[in-house]
Amino acid sequence: MNKIAIFGAAGAIGQSIAAACRALGQPYRVVGRSASSLKATFGADPLAEILTWNPDDPASVQAAATGVDALIYLVGVNYWQFDLHPQLMQKTLAGATAAGVKKMLLIGTVYPYGQPQTHTVREDHPRQPNTFKGKMRMEQEDLLMALHAEGKIQASVLRLPDFYGPGVEASFLHGAIQAAASDGVADMVGPIDRPHEFVFVPDVGPVVLALIHNADAYGHFWNLAGAGVTSQQALVQEIEQQTCGPLKRRVIGKTMLRILGLFKPFMREMVEMHYLLTHPVLLDDGALQKLIGSIKKTSYSAGIAQCLAYQRKLNVRGGNIAG
Repeated sequence: MNKIAIFGAAGAIGQSIAAACRALGQPYRVVGRSASSLKATFGADPLAEILTWNPDDPASVQAAATGVDALIYLVGVNYWQFDLHPQLMQKTLAGATAAGVKKMLLIGTVYPYGQPQTHTVREDHPRQPNTFKGKMRMEQEDLLMALHAEGKIQASVLRLPDFYGPGVEASFLHGAIQAAASDGVADMVGPIDRPHEFVFVPDVGPVVLALIHNADAYGHFWNLAGAGVTSQQALVQEIEQQTCGPLKRRVIGKTMLRILGLFKPFMREMVEMHYLLTHPVLLDDGALQKLIGSIKKTSYSAGIAQCLAYQRKLNVRGGNIAG
């Protein structure tokens, strides 16, 4: 098999893709800024090749992309620095094409869709971002797909909804999982009773590999939906059922986000994305399933159970008393 490079590999989705590679015996390269972080996460895997890069150095970008057939792009930025997304994409594309990379898959978000115009959103839904972050993500997509149109690289975009999973801190559900496992108080962003969907992170990796190995995937956008429509409230109730007790929680809304944003940049930047909680983007992934076949989707009850078990073990290792 030709080698795959995962740019921005150290995060939760990157680790899911790496796990899928291991399951198939697929060699892969992990690329990131921190050698210590990459070694801690992937150093024990003989299939993993670890490389660091400096995305501001064209030679470094090209070196990180040399010798791979397909590049999976997950490079993140601080939530208050979304203007960097198009810049980093442009630099990566220049290095990747110079290195002779044939295929590239961007792991994207629902942000470019803007507020949903239909109950469920297919790939042909208009891209009308209503936020700065959505505009930056759309510009990122456009840079990639323009090179595909020019025949310089085969490109595709996979859009994900919010996600959760064992140890995944960048999730609306993390506070509830953490609190339930340690008898603490869950900090949540509301309203929590509105329809929502979440994808279970370990389910993403196999979908990504199926896409990059499918010639018909390129030149298109694809949606991956969660395991059905739910809500944060419903998942809190699932947590309470599995832990046999009520979950103490603090729920903050848009006004409190504005106040907290005076002191915390991340909270400030969440204000413009709050519409996703009041006007949720619920994805239709029928086209993706038609392309690659049935997709394994872990049920919310099973996913919550795995998250709780992981968090309890983490608490024990950290010397905490799990609830």
